[in-house]
Amino acid sequence: MKNNRYLYWITFIAVLSGLIFGLNMAGISGAVSFIQDYFVLSDVSLGAAVGSIMIGCLIGALAIGSLSDKYGRKPMMILAAVLFILSSLGCSLADSIELFIASRFVAGLGVGAVSVLAPTYISEIAPANMRGMLVANNQFAIVIGILLAYVIDFGFVDVANGWRYMMAVPVVFGLIFLVLLLTSFPESPRWLAKEGRPAEALNILTRLVGKENAQIEFDNISSALKKTGNNNKVKFKELFKGKVAKVVLLGSLLAAFQQITGINAVISYAPTIFSQANVGSDQALLQSVLVGVVNLVATIVALWLVDRKGRKVLLLWGTVGMTISLMYMVYSFTFETAGSFGILMSLLGYIAFFAASLAPVMWVVTSEIYPNRIRGLAMSFSTGISWVCTFLTVQFFPWMLNNLGGAYTFGFFGLFSLIAFIFILIYIPETKGKTLEQLEVDLALN
Repeated sequence: MKNNRYLYWITFIAVLSGLIFGLNMAGISGAVSFIQDYFVLSDVSLGAAVGSIMIGCLIGALAIGSLSDKYGRKPMMILAAVLFILSSLGCSLADSIELFIASRFVAGLGVGAVSVLAPTYISEIAPANMRGMLVANNQFAIVIGILLAYVIDFGFVDVANGWRYMMAVPVVFGLIFLVLLLTSFPESPRWLAKEGRPAEALNILTRLVGKENAQIEFDNISSALKKTGNNNKVKFKELFKGKVAKVVLLGSLLAAFQQITGINAVISYAPTIFSQANVGSDQALLQSVLVGVVNLVATIVALWLVDRKGRKVLLLWGTVGMTISLMYMVYSFTFETAGSFGILMSLLGYIAFFAASLAPVMWVVTSEIYPNRIRGLAMSFSTGISWVCTFLTVQFFPWMLNNLGGAYTFGFFGLFSLIAFIFILIYIPETKGKTLEQLEVDLALN
């Protein structure tokens, strides 16, 4: 129990980054109309203001893998915390759209970094029988951040310059995150072992799983490193060679499907979607809080099931539910008889199925299937693909909604949900209950 308390504590610190991730992604939701009015923005300019964070996310995700492989997971977490603090201050104090967009970009660098670092780090410290739940806790923290952002936005909606307060919230949590990283956070034992620092790795493993289990775990890690090679200089081109290339392709496609099905467009523009369905602005923001609540509850279901039922089962049921919900959304926008209630119900259904499947499980599967030696770089690449898809959906969603209408827009997302189901059914393996080193053997990577 003592060891588990330490495991839970450092997992808690790691997933604080997820909470700040959620605050940054959803905090702008309630501020969108105020920002558009304050800076006098067109739909395309508004998309840039909201979507600039995605460019930062892409660059942050792509850069952080090689940096964390070279310098360690912990120093890069500290860098991300500093970026969160600076970017939030910039957004809240901005008097020009250029400074606002630049600050959102810097926030994206931090979000992109932790979107790779947190699941990678947790997968490297977690026992096999708890890894799914612990990695999924990062997504749980993200949805708490999203819900908290919606609640805070609703609280500031009638306050003068309330949008500035909405954008300032991550400063507080960024400072807490930074202090905990500097005082209570160890380096990843698998990274230490890879770097030829066995005594430090064994010491942390002992605190995590006890002396006897730590030695067994360390021997497994060392054996896997000997088979795959312990050359610390991993080249990018290695991701596209031999058997590793297939695994990287599977992880990257899964990451793409997580975003091309539209989740961040819904999260970032939820009040706008409800307004399109003729819901008043205050009521639209309140219904967005309901979206956050459903997101949270469904993520709890995923935490409970991911190590019991397995990753693939959740992914399959989730993509089926998402497809059905999005098709009903198309129906609701097409036929006025369904009205705003139909849109709300279909949107909540979509959120629930996504939150119980693709949202947490994508991070779990990708952090599990990549071999230890290239995990940081491979996670960077697949997460970068995810952020490309996120940027495209968030950037062009306002234009699609206003020019194509809700039916065609959500029909597009529904089609990709169906394709995701087929892809998962055929290609994604079950990873439940296996050590990271066992998975390397099963996937013929060593």
